Amino acid sequence: MRTDRALLHDTVLAVVLAAGSLALLLVYDPATLQAQGLPSDMLRDLDPFGAVLVVLTCAPVAVRRRWPLAGLCAGMLPEGLLSAFGYGAGVAGLAGMVLLYSVASYRGLAVALGALLLSLTVYASQAVLFALPTVGWSDHVVVAVVLVAIWGAGRSLRLRRAYLDELKDRAARAERAHAADTRAARAEERSRIARELHDVVAHHVSVMTVQAAAARKVLASDPELAREALSAIEHTGRMAMSEMRNIVGVLRTDARAELGPQPGMQDLPTLVEQMREAGLATRLSVEGEPRPVPAGVDLAAYRLVQEGLTNTLRHAGAGAEAVVTVRHEPRELDVRVEDDGLGATALSEQPGHGLVGIRERVALYGGILNIGPRAEGGFEVRARFPLKGGQ
Repeated sequence: MRTDRALLHDTVLAVVLAAGSLALLLVYDPATLQAQGLPSDMLRDLDPFGAVLVVLTCAPVAVRRRWPLAGLCAGMLPEGLLSAFGYGAGVAGLAGMVLLYSVASYRGLAVALGALLLSLTVYASQAVLFALPTVGWSDHVVVAVVLVAIWGAGRSLRLRRAYLDELKDRAARAERAHAADTRAARAEERSRIARELHDVVAHHVSVMTVQAAAARKVLASDPELAREALSAIEHTGRMAMSEMRNIVGVLRTDARAELGPQPGMQDLPTLVEQMREAGLATRLSVEGEPRPVPAGVDLAAYRLVQEGLTNTLRHAGAGAEAVVTVRHEPRELDVRVEDDGLGATALSEQPGHGLVGIRERVALYGGILNIGPRAEGGFEVRARFPLKGGQ
């Protein structure tokens, strides 16, 4: 559609130039020029042959955007014949200028320079071969300067068009990059939320399941113990609901979440005690001098211990014991969860989302994660987080 509109405009321009040239030659014929005291020597009246030459000179303007160089070359022949046979070119000479401008505007520098050199050479040849007594060297210099100026205007337009296209391309690339960054950020946020939800739900539900099973077994024989187990289930459920409410509150745009500190390694004793109440024999060992660590690493270490103990509770079997070891080193934090149960086979056959989330957390902070069975039996989850600046 845009090409058709441009062709229509150029065709109209060619018709206007041809009609103007013919009208000018008809109105200002040699007799009229002589009557007005203007020089009319070596000019002849317009006849059908001359009219055809004028039309042929202006016709290439119709294709100036598609074939500008070919149009320039095609218009030079009839324009030269107009000079050779003594016709006045009228405004037909503007057609060559329009075509030179089009070559400079729509073609590369080498082709544009060639077109300028060709136009100057052809004009110089016509000036030498068909020189008029009334035309001096200053007139020829003015024409040459006009040709160069028109060529320069075409080159300026081409450079401006290229600059605008580059700006549009940069804007499009920036928009695509922004969209890609937005998608990546959303995907990362979804992964983070999924990890948090899984860690909260899986841990608390696993603890509640074990406690409920214990309460069911002793309900008839030891009601007091069953009551304690049910109280623990209620407490665990309230904790799960509170953490889930905070996570969902962050996602809602029409409600403010109750902000609070994320769990960290300072909460490991509470976590270990909770696992003991659920029936898993758990020990906590802290080696080295505790020191502050980045908040993200602190949360990742806590979630790793939480996931490791939850898997031990679910898969290690009755009588298993878990050991949580936290070793503080000058440039590394070593966190390990070991058990002597039978959960290795179950975990290797069907890895859950929790271990996938742990891998993502550890990788996010440049840590090294080892998950697998121990040589002496049982299962191990171990992560080593690098600490910068001696933290």
